[in-house]
Amino acid sequence: MTHGCRTATDRTEVATRFLAVGATPAHVGRDRPDCIGGVLPGRGDDTVPRERRLVMPTAREIMSPDPTCVKATDTVLDAARKMAELGVGALPICGTDEKLKGMLTDRDIVVKVLGRGKDPGTCQAGELAQGEVVTIDAGAEADEILRTMKEHKVRRLPVIDEHVLVGVVAQADVARALPDPQVGDLLEALSAA
Repeated sequence: MTHGCRTATDRTEVATRFLAVGATPAHVGRDRPDCIGGVLPGRGDDTVPRERRLVMPTAREIMSPDPTCVKATDTVLDAARKMAELGVGALPICGTDEKLKGMLTDRDIVVKVLGRGKDPGTCQAGELAQGEVVTIDAGAEADEILRTMKEHKVRRLPVIDEHVLVGVVAQADVARALPDPQVGDLLEALSAA
């Protein structure tokens, strides 16, 4: 599989979903000074007319599709070369059974391998896959992606559709899809990690 990048057309389609309901992230709630992001404090979404509610894009719409996996048995050096070749900072780690085992980040390589004096030419990527993998469903909306990233203090999430890895959604993907106040909350939460 190859690592795909979003095109201007893809971003336009996401923006069209915002416009289809007569709202954009920049103006939701502006006509009501007591509204924050189109929701009245303490009153819930039902106070905003249906035609003015913000339609959040889904993980499938904002993710980078068809991610390239690194095998759990690949060396960290090979994984680093693959990251450089693809111009990415993280790759999913997949086992011999093709199931997702974790995510390998450039930070993992620096801190957990080089920083501890391990040889990236002999250390396997699977050694860095720790604990349960945090994923997001392809149908999850951007606000759910935001909550998951904040809760688990991660910047990238593998996107799953019926137990199959279909993409990766990154902090930057979510930032482009959310209204400004929520982007600030995401960045603040992740920077504190």
